[in-house]
Amino acid sequence: MLIDTHCHLDAPEFNADRDAQVQASIAQGVAAIVVPAVCANNFQTVIALSDQYPQCWYALGWHPMYIDAAQPSDMHTLRQLIAQHVGTSNKLVAVGEIGLDFFVTKQNAETQSYFFTEQLKMARDFDLPVILHVRRAVDDVLKHLRRHSVRGGIAHAFNGSLQQAEMFVEMGFKLGFGGAMTYTRALKIRALAKAVGMDAIVLETDAPDIPPEWLGTQGRNSPKELMKIAEILAELRGMHVTQIIENTSKNSIDIFPKLAYLCTPLEVLH
Repeated sequence: MLIDTHCHLDAPEFNADRDAQVQASIAQGVAAIVVPAVCANNFQTVIALSDQYPQCWYALGWHPMYIDAAQPSDMHTLRQLIAQHVGTSNKLVAVGEIGLDFFVTKQNAETQSYFFTEQLKMARDFDLPVILHVRRAVDDVLKHLRRHSVRGGIAHAFNGSLQQAEMFVEMGFKLGFGGAMTYTRALKIRALAKAVGMDAIVLETDAPDIPPEWLGTQGRNSPKELMKIAEILAELRGMHVTQIIENTSKNSIDIFPKLAYLCTPLEVLH
């Protein structure tokens, strides 16, 4: 079974054909899709998707690119929501998508750091893993993780160095690889995907973003592309794709233990 550990299925790009995309992904062997929230405006949407689709799980958090719209009181609201769903839902798997993004701007770095820290504290207090956004901020994210230890998680769309990758792995994290890895010119990411331990890798699409090479840079990504992404990783590592699927699925369940419910009849998940 394939597990898409990061997919924004709630995005408006899927409004016209969301059902069809979910069914197409199932046909391609995708058994689970983790849908991380990005701000308060879509908390209830990702929760509703997990109710609508047995294949969907969700995470709750404020993405660093949406932080300028957040208030400190929003952290109290998020904490209350997580507390409610930790106790009542089998499908809340993480705090996320959270982290730092210094690609767009560093002018609000202090604000980003404040909200990131507050959400790491929530993950610690509720013993939840985190889904990390680390764009152009890998060392800073690592610094915060050293100060506020959590039970691990996923460094989404990882594009750091091998040394940085090893630091994340030592802290109990997996590294997310997806569409960016499929580009033949992406030498750094492809080398990293070959070099890190197989027990450190999970698969993701970040759909509708980061489309794989065969869709073109302006294409709409979808969880149904995950099988072909797995095949690219298999080629890079000289492994059979079934081994890639088996290993990455195990890694995903290690990080998100609630996904072990994939072995349980879907009707008892809610």
